[in-house]
Amino acid sequence: MIILKGAAVAARIQEEIEAQLKELREEGLDRTPRLAIVRVGERPDDLSYERGALKRMEKCGLEARVYAFPNEISREEFENAFQEINRDDGIDGILLFRPLPKHIEEKRIMEIMDPAKDLDGICPVNIAKVFSGDASGFAPCTAEAVVEVLKANNIAISGKRTVIVGRSMVVGRPLSMLLLKENATVTICHTRTADLAGTCRGAEILVAAAGKAKMLDASFVGQGAVVIDVGINVDEEGNLCGDVDFASLDGAASMATPVPGGVGAVTTSVLAKHLVKAVRQRR
Repeated sequence: MIILKGAAVAARIQEEIEAQLKELREEGLDRTPRLAIVRVGERPDDLSYERGALKRMEKCGLEARVYAFPNEISREEFENAFQEINRDDGIDGILLFRPLPKHIEEKRIMEIMDPAKDLDGICPVNIAKVFSGDASGFAPCTAEAVVEVLKANNIAISGKRTVIVGRSMVVGRPLSMLLLKENATVTICHTRTADLAGTCRGAEILVAAAGKAKMLDASFVGQGAVVIDVGINVDEEGNLCGDVDFASLDGAASMATPVPGGVGAVTTSVLAKHLVKAVRQRR
């Protein structure tokens, strides 16, 4: 089985970003593109992604600033602060960590976010663009990272039977649209799918995005399938793991992404790519 590591894919995207930045500077860009990372509270998963995003931005020659707020911030205070970030011409893109505390109306924040700065594809305008196939929008970074991994490893997508386990708006549904755009034949599975294992075994490309540690093992994988694991979980021993029991795949899958070191390593690179795209589109 070939292990599809994210580092090589991230390096390729970084080269693209550096080339695009060079072009922008030749066209007159006189400042460094800036990302605003907006976080409420200190959830470990948010902090982990934040560290990774900051490192990636620095590697790509981009700037990132963290706007951290306490959990107890009022709805009005947060909305006002977010609007300031949203309207700041010195900020080219925004990454908002979700879920927000229950007392803050998340839908309202998503609706007021400037679509041109919404780098993770959460506002209604970008969601609509993803579902309509409009390339000017921003897809969720993790969903796009899956496509980047497939393309970087020369894995054919067109015409392939592709099964996605998970139907969230973060990965499953937008990813289905991105794969359809690449002419894949897509099936979305969920907790009420009859014969989930049998459906998964029919996939040539299987994407695990259910959010449940080691939910899928070799019995869900057809011979020679490509397995992309989007899950980030902690197992019984406290170790980071995906939605797939990776150790069981040898002899079943032809290729698979590990966790950690797979899709997650590409997601922050897609975020950086989106930041440069935002700058170009604004210009």
